[in-house]
Amino acid sequence: MEAEGRLYFKYGVMGSSKTAQALMSRFNYIQKGYGVLLIKPSIDNRFQDGKPEVISRIGLRADCLTFGNNESLKAIVEKQKAERAVDVIIVDESQFLTKEQVDELKLISKDTPVVCYGLLTNFKTELFEGSKRLLELADEVVNLKGSVCKCGRDATVNARLVNGKVTTTGAEILIGAEESYESMCYWCFNDKLNQNEEEKDR
Repeated sequence: MEAEGRLYFKYGVMGSSKTAQALMSRFNYIQKGYGVLLIKPSIDNRFQDGKPEVISRIGLRADCLTFGNNESLKAIVEKQKAERAVDVIIVDESQFLTKEQVDELKLISKDTPVVCYGLLTNFKTELFEGSKRLLELADEVVNLKGSVCKCGRDATVNARLVNGKVTTTGAEILIGAEESYESMCYWCFNDKLNQNEEEKDR
């Protein structure tokens, strides 16, 4: 079965149902008879009993393959295609891809559609390496809106909280600490940063 070969990047902040949509897309493809390869970077180790899974906040889940940042996605896809039908590739947590891996996905997408789901920016409002390259190469980019700031505006920032206060310092990647993040609009994010500075000056 053939499908149009394109590279898609569907991004949103935390809580915008990225993973749920990835899993629903997988289900829909399978229902139509497509062979789906579901993969994600191994740095996202949120799975149970050592079994690689893609898990959404609403409880949807599916087995997946994981890969390290030094692994070739071209080699992984070729191996999978030699063993079974792979008509569509779905990538979760695509912000953690390396530039080289995105380049590989672009080449793969010539013959096999590749759909990437992930964050656009980190808690400093800066592009992740993988997201930056996806913006540069994707045939179609979709903003998955749906997460709302407490003020009512669309949430666009993945703010990191330490002791209840917004911070822009620390390591870029902090896996499995969802309680340390809050999706908010840029203006609330900026206000909270300014409040922190005012408190320091007192």
